[in-house]
Amino acid sequence: MFSELFGGLYFEFPKLFFVIFFFIACETLCKMKLPSLYFPHAAQFMKNTVASSKLLFFLKWLGIVMMVFALMSPVKDESYELEPKKGYEIAMILDASQSMQAQGFDAQNRRLTRFDVVKSIVSDFIQERKNDNIGLVVFGAYSFIASPLTYDEHILKRIVSQLQIGMAGKYTALYESLAQGVNLLKTSKSKTKIAILLTDGFSTQGIDKIPLDVALDMAKKEGVKVYPIGIGMPNEYNQKVLVKIAEETGGVAFGASSAAQLKEIYKKIDELEKSEIKNESFTYMKYYYIYPLFLAFISLMLYIYLRNKRGVN
Repeated sequence: MFSELFGGLYFEFPKLFFVIFFFIACETLCKMKLPSLYFPHAAQFMKNTVASSKLLFFLKWLGIVMMVFALMSPVKDESYELEPKKGYEIAMILDASQSMQAQGFDAQNRRLTRFDVVKSIVSDFIQERKNDNIGLVVFGAYSFIASPLTYDEHILKRIVSQLQIGMAGKYTALYESLAQGVNLLKTSKSKTKIAILLTDGFSTQGIDKIPLDVALDMAKKEGVKVYPIGIGMPNEYNQKVLVKIAEETGGVAFGASSAAQLKEIYKKIDELEKSEIKNESFTYMKYYYIYPLFLAFISLMLYIYLRNKRGVN
């Protein structure tokens, strides 16, 4: 009873409707008496009763009914959903070790460090991937998540611009960074999970706390396809390890000895097949009790004002 109203509106506590019978019983059985102690001349003003005034009767019961409706808590379920996006869920894993200070990687500006060039190219890549859910992992002697997965390219670019060489230590925990990238994607429900691992060095023995095989097992278990990129001269990074990472996870290993080559690599990655990321639906309850409560307040205030003005009970 009274559980459904128009437009999807319904009462959260419909059984409270029966409270109204308490007021009906009180109206019938409880007669109001004004003590002569406080109103010694009230008898002469009681010629007219509330029942004799249709307006007062209406205002009183409108107020009561609206109060009961407010107690019953009229609500409506409002639903909304995030728009589905088609793209990857990508963990961008960036080497920020001391070796990234090397200059001469960009033929157009040899004063730039490798890390400066990488930040610029990665920012451009992020700008182009408007439909991708991207997170950032930075590593050196240890790794950390600089940004969780997000579609907001403006925040990502701002974070990238603030990254500094050595902020995670000067050594290279390559395998630990891969494991951290997998952890970043672990909660993802996307069918396509990508990790782009960029480094310019070898894993530092004694620093890397996670063995390569363990990191690879984690990636394969979570279905993460890894695209390793080695930058610098071929002897500066471990080509065999990067190839192994790519082969075992279904990715492709790349090498770039210049900024121009690195740009081309990111363009190739940009051509990967897109997968649909499921949209999320949410429902919340919108409460409307304030409206009957307001009507009840106005009705009862008018009732009291008119009753006192007319001198009736």
